[in-house]
Amino acid sequence: MKKSIFLLFVFVLCSWSCTGQEGRTVDKQVLDKAFDVFREKSITEHIFTHSDIEPLIRKREGSNIFSVRELGTSVEGRSIYRLRCGNGKTKIMLWSQMHGNESTATMALLDIFNFLEGRNDDFDELRSHILENTTLYFIPMLNPDGAEKFRRRNSYDFDLNRDAVRTAAPESVILREARAEEEPDFGFNLHDQNIYYNVSGTSRPATISVLAPAFNREREINDVRRRAMQVIVGMNRLLQEYIPGGVGKYDDTFEPRAFGDNFQKWGTSTILIESGGYPDDPEKQFIRKLNFSVILHALSEIASGDYEQYRTEDYFRIPDNDSKLTDLLIRNVEVTGREGEHYLTDINIRRGEETPHIADLGDLSVFYGYEELDASGYTWMPGKVYEKTYSSPRAINPDEAMSLLRKGYAAVRISSSEKDEKTDLPLLLLGEKENLSEGLFLGRPAYFFLVKDGQPVYAIADGEVIKL
Repeated sequence: MKKSIFLLFVFVLCSWSCTGQEGRTVDKQVLDKAFDVFREKSITEHIFTHSDIEPLIRKREGSNIFSVRELGTSVEGRSIYRLRCGNGKTKIMLWSQMHGNESTATMALLDIFNFLEGRNDDFDELRSHILENTTLYFIPMLNPDGAEKFRRRNSYDFDLNRDAVRTAAPESVILREARAEEEPDFGFNLHDQNIYYNVSGTSRPATISVLAPAFNREREINDVRRRAMQVIVGMNRLLQEYIPGGVGKYDDTFEPRAFGDNFQKWGTSTILIESGGYPDDPEKQFIRKLNFSVILHALSEIASGDYEQYRTEDYFRIPDNDSKLTDLLIRNVEVTGREGEHYLTDINIRRGEETPHIADLGDLSVFYGYEELDASGYTWMPGKVYEKTYSSPRAINPDEAMSLLRKGYAAVRISSSEKDEKTDLPLLLLGEKENLSEGLFLGRPAYFFLVKDGQPVYAIADGEVIKL
């Protein structure tokens, strides 16, 4: 009997230490359900503008949960808003889209706004816990001019994340003054990184990268930075349930002009979240869910103080991220050179948001692809240009296009007025007087063949592999 009582005591003690004094650890299933319920359904793609989200901000003016304030305007006169909610003693500031083409977390913040406004449901306890113990300040789109063109920089062509000290841009002034006015205890610096970051030493994409930025060149750890590290350890525990092995740690070299480093220096424990890539998630909707879940989880742990249980040693155990991923990696291709010589190469193809092209050649054995093809025994062939000029891409049906591929044609000519028309054809569209280069070189459009015994076996068309 005494042994049973002792074991029960140990179990209760362990449960308390694992979940924190308030017992506020948020279950993954709860977060999954919350995302399904509160996802902002009007935003479904990762490219959107200020005019798309401004109504979603303005509709909260006069609400019982949020106060909305215009902090100022961008270079081109677009309003930059701050939403405030909660009445707790711990102040937390979250800002997103400092870079105009980094929109994943902005989508997640819109979902979080919906969550915080909910009531009389299964999430009341979590919602009340956050709002009663923290005061939250959200700046959902710091660079609306960049978002308008879906580009990184603002209208001065400044990288706002290199303008924290000089604050020459109005958007930078707004963020720095917001921080000075509120003096938040914690800050969440929300970004996207390109999809080609991997977890160091692995083929896994760094779907989420994290960082507790340095506050000096020596990269010392004080109480401010330590708290950020502890929060990240808790975040990583949750993320491993979603993306095992898919979290990387960003380089912490001190950047004296960056906002994250300076927020840390000014006394705000700052957490950087970088949203990278995930297979078959071009609109980053799964990564949006990750942001929603991990931010709510972190807010809950800050509200309860549960983050204090974590060790900084576990922060440093998070693997570094690297940049050795590509969309398609073809290995061990034999090439016949201009002088008839033969050599072996790997081919790195990136699709990105431009024409798929060859991004690298040579020994790429330390790189990885979202998709890989071992082309041992195959020879590279540039492909031919079909002799006929078509009036429009619509004049070529899919069966004819596949027939041309099987005959070794990689490109067709189109009347100039129709050449730029969008199409799903697996052929490179050229103007009436254009030709397809026969050489293999960096930047070459990703349209060519892999040949065996003189016959095309694979076509690479628009950066995709087609088995012939």
